[in-house]
Amino acid sequence: MSWRVDWRASVSLVGTVVKYLAGTMVVPLLVAVVYGDDVAVFAVSIGVTVAVGLALERLDDDPDLGAREALLLVSLAWLAASLVGTLPYLLAGYGTGSTLADPVNALFESTSGFTTTGATVMGAIGVEHHSHALLLWRQLTQWLGGMGIIVLMIAILPELAVNGAQLMRSEAPGPELQKLTPRIVETARALWLIYFGFTALYVVLMYGLHLAGLAPGMDVYNAVAHGFSTMPTGGFSPQAESIAAFRPVVQWVAIPFMVAAGVNFALFWHVLHGEFRVLLADPEFRTYTGATAAFVAVLSSLLFLGAAPSLEIGGATAGVSGNALRQGAFQIASLLNSTGFATSDFAQWDTNAQIVLLFAMFVGGSAGSTGGGVKVVRWLVVLKAIRRELFTTANPNTVRHVRLAGRVVDEDAIRGIMAFTLLYFVLLFGSAVFLAVDSARIGYDLTVLEAFSASLATIGNIGPGFGSVGPFGNYLRFSDVSKLLMIFLMWIGRLEIVPVLALFVGSLDGR
Repeated sequence: MSWRVDWRASVSLVGTVVKYLAGTMVVPLLVAVVYGDDVAVFAVSIGVTVAVGLALERLDDDPDLGAREALLLVSLAWLAASLVGTLPYLLAGYGTGSTLADPVNALFESTSGFTTTGATVMGAIGVEHHSHALLLWRQLTQWLGGMGIIVLMIAILPELAVNGAQLMRSEAPGPELQKLTPRIVETARALWLIYFGFTALYVVLMYGLHLAGLAPGMDVYNAVAHGFSTMPTGGFSPQAESIAAFRPVVQWVAIPFMVAAGVNFALFWHVLHGEFRVLLADPEFRTYTGATAAFVAVLSSLLFLGAAPSLEIGGATAGVSGNALRQGAFQIASLLNSTGFATSDFAQWDTNAQIVLLFAMFVGGSAGSTGGGVKVVRWLVVLKAIRRELFTTANPNTVRHVRLAGRVVDEDAIRGIMAFTLLYFVLLFGSAVFLAVDSARIGYDLTVLEAFSASLATIGNIGPGFGSVGPFGNYLRFSDVSKLLMIFLMWIGRLEIVPVLALFVGSLDGR
C-alpha cells in the first residue's frame, strides 16, 4: 500500500485555476470604479492572485494526472479558491475594525461563498458597512462555485480537458456524472451555458419588475447581485434584510428559479433538445418536485393555522392565506435545496413548523444541480436498498436488484451511496457535539438545536440554522476553532466528503 501522489502536477494545475480566478475579480473592480470605492483593494488582489498562480504553475511544466492527482487537484482547487477569495475581504477590512479584517472570519466568509453555503459572520448590520464592489465579490464567489470551478475551467482550459471526465466526477454533486455530449468539454460548456442562461433570465425579470414599478430598489446592481446568489443556491444578499427587503412579488418570481436550481441541469439540456419525456420520466425529478409540493402544502397549512402569528397582518383571511402560502413556498424552495434566503425569522416559528423545515434541510437538491444536502437520488437508493434488504431477509432464496427508472443500480454505486450517507451523519453529529462543547468552553450559550443546525447548515451547504445562527443571525460568536471546523465542513460538504477523504487512503496498485 502506498500514499504516493504526484503533488507537483496537481498543484501546478491549481496554479492555473488560481491565475484564471484573478480574471473574475475584474467584475468587482469595474464596480469599484463605477462607485468609486475599493479600487485599490481589487487591483492589488488581482496582482497578488496572478503572481501566486504563475508561481504555482512553474512547479510542473507538463503535469500528468492520475486518479489520485485528480482528487488532489479538485480538493486543493476549492481550498485555493477560498483562500484567494479572502484577499479582498482582508484588504478592505484592514485598519477599519471590520469583522472581515480577521483572517479566520475572512476565510469563513470566502469559503461560505464559494461553497454556496451562505453562512456569514457579518450579520445584517455588518453588510451595510461594506462597499458595493466588495459585496458584489461576495455574491460572485457563490455564482462561480454554483456550477463548479473545475467545470468552468474544463470548459475554457484545454490542459484540463484531457482529464475532464475524471475531474468533473470528483467535483459534480451527486453519485454519478451524466455525459451529455461525446466530448466532456462540450458537456462542461453546455452546463455552464444553461446556468448562465437561467441567471441572465432571472436578472432581466428582476430588473423588469423594477422598471415596471413593482420592485423599488431592485435596480441593476441588486438584480445582478441576487442573480449571482439565487441560481447557485447561495443565499447571500447585499441587503441587510436579505430578499425580504423587497416587495412580495420579488419572492414569487424567485421561487421557481430556486426550485429549478435544485433540478439536475442535465435534464434542462434534454428539454432544450426537445426531449421532454426524459424530464418527466426521471424518478429523481418526480420525487424532488413531489417532495417540494408536499413540504409547501404542510408548511403553508401550519402557517395559516398560526405557526407564525406575525404573518397575520391586517387580520384578513385572504391576506393571511396568501402570506402563509408565499412564506411556505419560499422557505421550502429556499431550504430544501440549500439556497438559504431569508424572508422571515423562522427561528421564531412554533416547533411543528421548525420540524418541517429541519426535514426539508435533510432532503437536499438533485444530483447534478447546484443544490446542497444529501441529494434526492441518494435517498431514493437508500430507501430502495433498505426495502430490498427487508425483502431478501424474508425471502433468502430470492435475488432482487435495486432499480431506478427501470435500470439496475450497480452494487458499487449502492455501496458508495451508503458510505457517503454514513460519513455524512457521522460528521454531522460529531461536529454538532464539538460545536456545543467548544461554545460552552468560551461561554457562548448555544442550545442543542442551534449546535445541530449549525453543523447541518455548514456540511449541507445550507447557510441559516436555528436560533442565533438563524436567517437573520450569524456565526460570528463561535470561537476560531469552531469556525475552522465549519470551514472544513463547508469544504468537504461541497466536494461530497468521499473525494477528500479518499486522498488519505493508500492505493493497492503501488501508486
